[in-house]
Amino acid sequence: MNNGHPNQAIRCFKRLLTAFTARAVEANPGLQVSLAHVQPRNLDELPPKDSDITLSSGGPGSPYEGYEDPWCVGWRNFIDHVLNQNLKQPVGGPAMLNVCHSFEIASHHLGVATLQPRDKRKFGIMPVYPTEHGQVSDLFQGFGDRLFAFEHRSWEVVDLNEKRVAQLGGALLARESRDGQSKGRGLVAFRFGPGVEGTIFHPEADREGVMAWIDKPEMAAAFKDAYGDETYEQMMDTLNDPSRVARTFKLFIPTFLTQRFNALAASRGWRTLPPPSEDDSGLDL
Repeated sequence: MNNGHPNQAIRCFKRLLTAFTARAVEANPGLQVSLAHVQPRNLDELPPKDSDITLSSGGPGSPYEGYEDPWCVGWRNFIDHVLNQNLKQPVGGPAMLNVCHSFEIASHHLGVATLQPRDKRKFGIMPVYPTEHGQVSDLFQGFGDRLFAFEHRSWEVVDLNEKRVAQLGGALLARESRDGQSKGRGLVAFRFGPGVEGTIFHPEADREGVMAWIDKPEMAAAFKDAYGDETYEQMMDTLNDPSRVARTFKLFIPTFLTQRFNALAASRGWRTLPPPSEDDSGLDL
C-alpha cells in the first residue's frame, strides 16, 4: 500500500518474513516457501488468491483516495475472499494482517466503526492497550495490558459498531486509551472476522526504521512541537528499552505468522513451531 514510495515497512516485513521462513524450514527441511511482493495502488497488483498468509502494509495519503478504483475494489474483494474461505474452511484457512493504511480501508469496508480524520497527526512511539478480548487473543496474549508501537497517522477509527463486529465473528482487540477516552478514542486493533486481523499502529517497525524517521530534522522538530522536548527524550530512551518497541517487533508479527503456520500444519503434514521468543526469533536489533 506504499503506492511506490520508499517505505521502511517493506524492509521490516522482509526482515520478519526472512527470519520466520528460516524457522519454518529448520523445523521442516525441504519445505518450499514462496514469497510475493505485490503493489496494489501503483501497479494494480493483488495478492494471489491461493496465498496462505498475507501482510498488507501502511502507505501515504487518505484511505479514501482511490477507494472506488479497480485496484481498491479488487483489494477489498480479496478481504472478502479471505473471510469467505475461512467460513468454508474454519481450520487451515488463509490469514491476513492489515497494518495502518490497510487497516483503515478494511475498517471502513467492513463497517466495524467510523473512519475519520484526526484533529492532529499522531506519530512516534505510543502505548497500545489490549481489550479483554485482546489480552486472550493470539496476537496480544504475550503483552499483558500494554505494549508499545510506532504510529504515524492522520486518521482514526472510532465508534465501534458492536452489531457489525458480532455479525462478522470479530472482536475489538486494542484501544489507544485504556479507558477509551483519556488519550484518544481510537480503536487500534481488530480481529475483523475469521482469518482477517489488523492494527492501525506499526507492529513491524524496528529500531532502524524508527530512527530513519526520527533522524529527519523536520520530523524531530514536528514531534517536539507537538509533544515537547521532554517527551522526545523519553521516546529516544524508549527506543533503547528492549521491553518496548523492540519487544513488539520481535513478538507481534512473528506470533501471527507462527499461529497461522501451525493452523495449516496438521492438514499439510508439517511440524508445528513453538511460540517465538525474544531470544531465539533471529531478529537481533
